[in-house]
Formats: sequence, C-alpha cells, structure tokens
Amino acid sequence: MKPPHILLIVGGGIAAYKACELIRLIRKAGMSVRCVLTDGGAQFITPMTLAALSENEVFTTLWDLKNETEMGHIQLSREADLIVVCPATADLLAKMAAGISDSLATTVLLATDTPVLAVPAMNVRMWQHAATQRNVARLRADGVTVVDPDDGAMACGEYGPGRLPEPVAIMQRVEAALHRVSAAPAERGPLAGRRVLVTAGPTHEPIDPVRYIANRSSGRQGFAIAEAAAAMGADVQLVAGPVHLPTPSGVTRIDVETAREMAMAVDAALPADIAIMVAAVADWRTAGAAEQKIKKTGGALPVLELAENPDILAELAKDPRRPALLVGFAAETENVLDHAQAKLARKGCDWIVANDVSGDVMGGSDNAVHIVTADGVESWSNLPKDQVARKLMEKIADAVVR
Repeated sequence: MKPPHILLIVGGGIAAYKACELIRLIRKAGMSVRCVLTDGGAQFITPMTLAALSENEVFTTLWDLKNETEMGHIQLSREADLIVVCPATADLLAKMAAGISDSLATTVLLATDTPVLAVPAMNVRMWQHAATQRNVARLRADGVTVVDPDDGAMACGEYGPGRLPEPVAIMQRVEAALHRVSAAPAERGPLAGRRVLVTAGPTHEPIDPVRYIANRSSGRQGFAIAEAAAAMGADVQLVAGPVHLPTPSGVTRIDVETAREMAMAVDAALPADIAIMVAAVADWRTAGAAEQKIKKTGGALPVLELAENPDILAELAKDPRRPALLVGFAAETENVLDHAQAKLARKGCDWIVANDVSGDVMGGSDNAVHIVTADGVESWSNLPKDQVARKLMEKIADAVVR
C-alpha cells in the first residue's frame, strides 16, 4: 500500500520553527512530505532547511516557470492525501475563508479537493478577535479541520490561547485525519457521509465586563452526543458555549459565548443533514451591556433592561436549509411532558428530547429523558450521559438511514 503523502504549507510567524520537527515526525511515521513555504514563513526558516528534512523540493512561488512545468500548482494541490497548514496565521485563515488566491499557498488551497488540516498560531487577541472567529467558523463549515491552539506564553510576552500545539500533538491530528480519509465504508459507520450539527453548553450574556447572565448547563450531554455521532462516521460540527471540556475525537468545534454568536455559528455551519440542538441558550440578554463594571451607588439597585435573544431552534426550523431531521432539547422543572409537547408544536422541529433538571442533571453525569415526537413519547430511565448519547444517535441513525 502506498504510504500517505502530506503537503505541508508553512505560514509566517515564529512558530514556523516547529514545522521542522513536524516534518521529522511525518517522515518517522513512514509518510512522505512536500513543503510550500510562504513569504512570511521564509522570514523564519529557509527552503534549504525544509528540503533537507523532507528530502523533497520546496515550493515558494506561483511564478516559477520551471516548477509550473514540472509540478504545476494544480497537481501539487491534488497529489497529497492531506494538506496541513502549520502554522496557520490570522492572515492565512482570512484568505482561506474568503477564497483569496494571491500566492502559491492560497492558490493551492483554493484549487484542492484534498482534506485540509489548519493549525493556527497567533497572538491571543488576534485569535480571540471576532473576525478571526468568524473566519474559523466559516472554514469549519466548509469542511476544513481547524485545530484549537494551545494556551500558553507567547513570543510577544502575552499569555493565552494562540500558541501552536506541540508537534507530537499536531502529528496525532494528522494521523486522525488520515484515518478518516482512508477508512473503508464498513468502518465509517451508519452515518458516514452525513453532516451533523450539534450545539452544546450554556451561553453567557454580558451585563458588564465582569458579570453575565448564564445557566447551569455543563455541556456534557451535547459533547457526548457529538462524540457518539462522530463514532458513527458523521461529519460533526459542534457549536459550543463557554465550557471547559475537551473536544471529542473526530469533531470540529466552534466556540462561542453569547446566544447571538451561537446563532451566527449555526447559520455558518449549514447545510446539515441532522441538527441536534442541545445547548441551553439564554432567552434574554441585557439590552446594552455596561462598558465598565457597575458599581454600588448608595444602596440603589441597578436596573437591567432585557432584550429577547434569537430563537435558534425556531429560526432553523423555518430556514430553507433546514436539516432533514431537527432535534431540540427541553430542560424543564415541572410538567415536563406537557411543556415538551407544546415546544414541539411551537418550534417546528421533528423531535424534542425533554428532561427534568430540577435536581443536579445540568451539572451531573446522568440523565433521564423523554423523546417526544408526533407519534408519541418514548421514555428512558436514568442513564449515564454517554449512554444516553449513544442510544439517541442509534435512534437517529435508524430514522435517517432506511
């Protein structure tokens, strides 16, 4: 069997030096690798270094007649089993999301039908900027696997998310991506080829820079459902509110904070075959969050004016791109089935998964649920959340694969 071939695009940034160790790991794993070095990347490492490590010619420009004759950019974009962009700078991510092709690297990325794995590295504020997060959401919706950067100290002296993961961790993601590409249909599960959208966790609606409106959702049930869907072979997009949970294997994660950000991320993740809206989205937000911390003033209580958040589930039900199966969740503290049946009719979804959260369900490890459909109610006794997830995904697979 021919060994996998990787095309490594090295972006600009001090983290480019880690690409050298990544090449060594790729070669050690028995794979071949070619490199495209951007102008920015060439400020930190040389073509000679990459050529020596990869034992292949390094490509740097779109305007080399000899290279275009012997190895055109179209062939370069198609011969690989996986394209890895490492480090993926904010500039590269923006151009990828916008479909700009003004260099060899961006032209290769636009011309390819090969799976792409992007490994970002940049300043923490650049990573957290709304523009970068929109670009990442767009790329993930387009099928690009974007790895979340690590937290840590950076060359600029700041600390936070934006640090390039260590080469060993990147290599693990490369191997996982290649496994997904090469998996035989029988290994890929009943949802192979299906696109599944899952939302999970709470949303945080800011009151001022230090306070927010939230709920007790831990995100565990939604993350377990995303993991179970991926295990069945689905292409899973997980839109996650602010929770501290590891990203499930084989899942593309989009992090958001507010309900409006979640609504935009859901819209960007469409189309999908199946949507499972597990997130406990805040119904209201403050009409205008204070720019500075609200202070006590002589005992007078602050007045918070509230505005209604978008109804993500109801809007998705009316969207022309509506998934074929739309599943909502209902967290109730009383009259669980009555409220769930009313929600099913009001929201326009296909199923409602209802549970009683009057205890510690939202932060706990177990769940007891009722599956409410137009045909009736199916109740499941208390189970660990991962078992609920597997059982629900088996029911979904039975409904859509027949």
